[in-house]
Amino acid sequence: MYKLMLIPTIFNDYPECIPKKGILHVGAHSCEEKELYNSIGIVDKNILWIEADINLVKKYITNNNIIHAVISNKDNESVNFNITNNEGQSSSILNLKTHKYEHPNVYVVEVRNMKTITLNTLFQNYNIAYDTYDFINLDIQGAELFALQGATQILPHIKAVYCEVNEKELYENCGLITDLEQLLSE
Repeated sequence: MYKLMLIPTIFNDYPECIPKKGILHVGAHSCEEKELYNSIGIVDKNILWIEADINLVKKYITNNNIIHAVISNKDNESVNFNITNNEGQSSSILNLKTHKYEHPNVYVVEVRNMKTITLNTLFQNYNIAYDTYDFINLDIQGAELFALQGATQILPHIKAVYCEVNEKELYENCGLITDLEQLLSE
């Protein structure tokens, strides 16, 4: 069962979710949760940030453990990564759908063709043990379900998943909350 939570209150309201090992954060953006993670005792070396936008990776790599990757449920799939005008906050491998109408000031300014990788493969490639982290935060604009589908070796070691969810298709073919519930209940 999922609980609707807003970071940063999650750790106050649900102390059982506080990670002991570390945090896997997919969709790093500007690593804005870093202070929160540090405040609960997770040091920088125990946070792995993953970000698809190379410009953000270059900007934040000096102070963070960050990897440039497009996370999905398939390895080596060619996708278009849509970069948006709102400092990349709505950037996604999925096309905008109802998002275009609900947030008309947000639009795609650049499209980059990139290759995907699953979390399982990324961990293998970087020699990261599947049980290194016990908390995962996913904020990849509609592709959260894909990320979880590609993390089958990692999920058994995760005590809590915090992720953005969609009740309707803000992005084309995005995973909906019911899809995420079904996957995580299994």
